[in-house]
Amino acid sequence: MTEDLNTRVENAAQGITPQTKPDERRRFLGSLRERVLVRMDNTEVEKPELTTTFLEHFADYRDYSILINGNLSGEFLDQIEAKCGQYNVPFTLVNNETARTGAQDTAVLVVAKTAINKMRVEIGQVYPPEMPKMELGQSKEKKSGFWHRLFHGGH
Repeated sequence: MTEDLNTRVENAAQGITPQTKPDERRRFLGSLRERVLVRMDNTEVEKPELTTTFLEHFADYRDYSILINGNLSGEFLDQIEAKCGQYNVPFTLVNNETARTGAQDTAVLVVAKTAINKMRVEIGQVYPPEMPKMELGQSKEKKSGFWHRLFHGGH
């Protein structure tokens, strides 16, 4: 225990502060999972339906800030930057060791300043695709069951 205390005192004297949850911070571009509203990984930013969904919901991000993987480039990055200006949403390009390029690594995060503890943060979970709607007047073709055929003689 005194060894641990001595290490902490030495680190404090050198200006080294221990970081909480380093693995989690590496996954979430330096932020914590408890602060994330929406997350997109490096493969999702290549899917037009998901990037469109992200951009369509930009008004939802007004009270948040956006962290962008510094290795991200292209039209989607330009669109995010333009929307941030339009909606006055602060953003940061993250270019440190947390900005990884693997398929499942984080590309874009919408984060709060404090913990919000959202259960689902992946883009497809936060904004699930809508089910196709039936037009008014359309009806599903009903299959007649055994009892209906028996009593009504229908097919």
